[in-house]
This record gives sequence, structure tokens and C-alpha cells, in this order.
Amino acid sequence: MHSSHLLLEEPIRMASILEPSKSSFFPALTKIVGTLGPKSRSVETLSGCLKSGMSVARFDFSWGDAEYHQETLDNLKIAVKSTKKLCAVMLDTVGPELQVINKSEKAITLKADGLVTLTPNQDQEASSQVLPINFDGLAKAVKKGDTIFVGQYLFTGSETTSVWLEVDEIKGDDVICLSRNAATLAGALFTLHASQVHIDLPTLTEKDKEVISTWGVQNKIDFLSLSYCRHAEDVRQTREMLKKLGDLSQTQIFAKIENVEGLIHFDEILQEADGIILSRGNLGIDLPPEKVFLFQKAALYKCNMAGKPAVLTRVVDSMTDNLRPTRAEATDVANAVLDGSDAILLGAETLRGLYPVETISIVGKICAEAEKVFNQDLYFKKTVKYVGEPMSHLESIASSAVRAAIKVKASVIICFTSSGRAARLIAKYRPTMPVISVVIPRVKTNQLKWSFSGAFEARQSLIVRGLFPMLADPRHPAESTSATNESVLKVALDHGKQAGVIKSHDRVVVCQKVGDSSVVKIIELED
Repeated sequence: MHSSHLLLEEPIRMASILEPSKSSFFPALTKIVGTLGPKSRSVETLSGCLKSGMSVARFDFSWGDAEYHQETLDNLKIAVKSTKKLCAVMLDTVGPELQVINKSEKAITLKADGLVTLTPNQDQEASSQVLPINFDGLAKAVKKGDTIFVGQYLFTGSETTSVWLEVDEIKGDDVICLSRNAATLAGALFTLHASQVHIDLPTLTEKDKEVISTWGVQNKIDFLSLSYCRHAEDVRQTREMLKKLGDLSQTQIFAKIENVEGLIHFDEILQEADGIILSRGNLGIDLPPEKVFLFQKAALYKCNMAGKPAVLTRVVDSMTDNLRPTRAEATDVANAVLDGSDAILLGAETLRGLYPVETISIVGKICAEAEKVFNQDLYFKKTVKYVGEPMSHLESIASSAVRAAIKVKASVIICFTSSGRAARLIAKYRPTMPVISVVIPRVKTNQLKWSFSGAFEARQSLIVRGLFPMLADPRHPAESTSATNESVLKVALDHGKQAGVIKSHDRVVVCQKVGDSSVVKIIELED
């Protein structure tokens, strides 16, 4: 690898490998999304997760009911208060997910080259000969020779609890398959994925709609992860639904790309969605293994250029049972950062893994090390070239702020914003220093009472690389005389000093609106 591709020079780099990693208030610029479940729902564990660097909590409704998730969320709120670390909430829909129904929860042993029948008849008992499923159209969707994968929910791939089936024969509504490997299916929930097969089910199921309009509304969710998103229309329909649900009109929709259908329509989906989740677990089944990295790089590049957050899943599977990741996994996390990922999503590792806190901590450390060698200079030039000229007013200000911050070696960029858009645009240019986005609340009224907006915008920047939100005092309007702005700036600088990212004599770049103009200024701190 040519050293000019890296920010650090060769001699320093070899020495830096032996230096211990420094921990800081912001563990890494890259964010970590943790899926909460049995092993990560106590106040103590959640406090540990937040301190280690988790900034978004994902609630997956593929399993567990609303009551169970509510208990977890209530514990999370207590942990947020005690640690003083902000955390956003993401609701993950079930979508058209095919599941094996194993009512008895007894282990099922499948032999290699044995025959097993997939049937929509859910009254039948699951056994090594018959697996009842929750979809009656499978026989119409598949053909002889197709591949079907059955694995434990959030399978990690390392356990011997997943099986590859090959469709051998179709009999009425039943699909008879040949088992390609021996496996023992243990547990209640198993998901089924038919490779490159269109499943004729809605992307938002009735159960999903009910959960969103009850649990989602009650908890004012920040993000909705739309599972099995296959078309831009899926996002449009979901947005129409959210608009009718009061506060949820502000909820951001992250399209989860899980199969070839979503991949084919990726560009249109990216235009409609607020962000993208690359679900590498299911994608890895739909795509040949040698193509997965190509899709990852192409999709991350497109998200980066559009200035929309990209989240990557399935990185340290082996940490579900082990205290250290494999060498390949550690490299994979670093490559995700170098490829341009905004956040890393942990699934089984935090949901049922033995070491949720340690996993978040290790992933954060790997991200921080990778960020040190991220070639910002090359990335900046590429982004400016892609955006082209003339740039929009806001984009021009954002890119100038980042360029100035790098040139003067600023320790932090402070951005005043009310919608969060300006801060996200700054983050799009991937500054090497943290961006403190000071969200200025806006006053809203419905003729009956006054209320302030801002909390949504602050939490929604918790999934964007490099953005660290801070909610300003509503008595300080964003666009006002410079006097009140100065006082908000002082609060932001104090916040940075407490966090340890700003010291005396440091330079700070500030991006703010004064009247109708946007201003980028460089300030040098005194003692």
C-alpha cells in the first residue's frame, strides 16, 4: 500500500502500532448501534453500553412483545439519566420475514442429504421431516434447484444451528428440500431466507403498522428501520403513514437492504430514505460471497456522496460467545470505517451475546484507530468533485468550514443548527475532528400551547459519523443578535472543554447564521 494513501507517514505508522490506544470522551467518530435484548436490558449493562460508546439503541420486533421492549426502554432511560449520555431509539420492523414455527421449542436434528418438507400447515409439529412456516406462497415462489437457508434468529454463521436446503420437489403448497449439511435447530425462532426469490408479502405488515402506531408513537421513536426494503415506494408509503402519526412525522426512515431486489433498486431507495442499513447477513445469502465486498463499497460510496448515513451490520459475530473478535473481523470493522460507514450495527453480539459492553468497547477502539488513517484529503476532493459547481449555499459553507478546520488544525468544529441539516452537511465532508452540533430549539404552537422542537434533531445526529449533539437553551434563538449567540457559543466551548476535546490555545471553527448570512469563523482560545 502506497503511504500517500494514508494520513500518517510510514515511520510514524509503524511506531504507532505499538503505542497503547488512548481513550477519550468521544470513543470514536464512527457510531455504534446496539440491539437490545435478554443480555443487554438491565440498567447496569445499559449504562456500561452507553459509557462504552453505544449511541443508538435498536429494538427488534421480530421477537419479544411491546411490553418486553417497553421495560428495556424504561431501563435505558434510567441509564441515560445516570450516565448523562444521549441515546436515540430505533424501531426495527419485522417485514416480510419468513419464519419456521417450532411451537414445542424442542431441538430438531437434520441429517446431511436427508429430505425435509417445508409446509404452510402450522398445525403440524416441527420435526426432522417437517418444518411448518408462516407463509403459504413459498411453493409458488421457488423452483427446483433454488437455495433456502434456515438459521437461528440473528444467526452468526459460526454455530452449527443453520442449514442450507436445496429445493428438490414441489407438492401442492409443500416444498420438499434436500438438506446440504447436518445441523441441529435449537430454540423457538428460526428465520428462513430463499436466495434471490421474490416473496409476495407487504414490506410493512399489519403487525408492523400496529407496533409503530402504538409503541412507536408512545415512545416518539427517532428512527424506523424498514426491514426488507425492496422499492422506493416502500419508503414513500411508510412516510405517508408516519405523517399521520403526529410526532412521528419527524422520525427518520432507514431502508434496510437485505436482498437482490433492494440492491437492484438501490439508487431510487437512497433518494427517498433518510439513511441506509446494509444488512450483510441476508445479503450474504442472496449474493455470491465474492460479490459482498463490492456491493458494500459501492453502496457506502453512494450514501457518502448523497450525504446520508450508512450503517453496516454483522461485523463481530464471533464476539457473541468470545471476548475477542477474530483477526478477519477486526480488519472488517476497520475496512467498514475506511469504506465510509457512519455507524456499525451490532445484532446478536449485544442481543444474546455474552459480552455486550466489551463488544461495543472493542468495536469503538478499532473504529478510532481506523479513523486515524482515513485519507480525508482524497475523500474531500472526491466529494467536492462529485457535488460539482455551482454548489448550494449551505454545501459551500459546510465544505469551507471543514477545509478551514483542517488547514488551521482546529480541535473541534462547532455548528449552530435548528433542523440539523447544516451539521449533517459538515459531517458529509468527513472532518478529522469532532463536530459539536448545537441544536437550537424552535418554538412551535398549535394555538393551545407552546412547545419546543429540537430533541428529535439532536438525537438523530447520533447515527452520523463525527456528529456530537448538544441541545441549547431555548432562550437563545439561533438567528439573533451576536450577543446571545456568543453566550450559546460559550456553553458549547465549556461542553467541549469538559469533554476533553478543547484545551486552552486550541483553535475552533464555528459555523453559524447571523441574520440572513451564514458565517464560518476561526477562534483561538485563551487561557
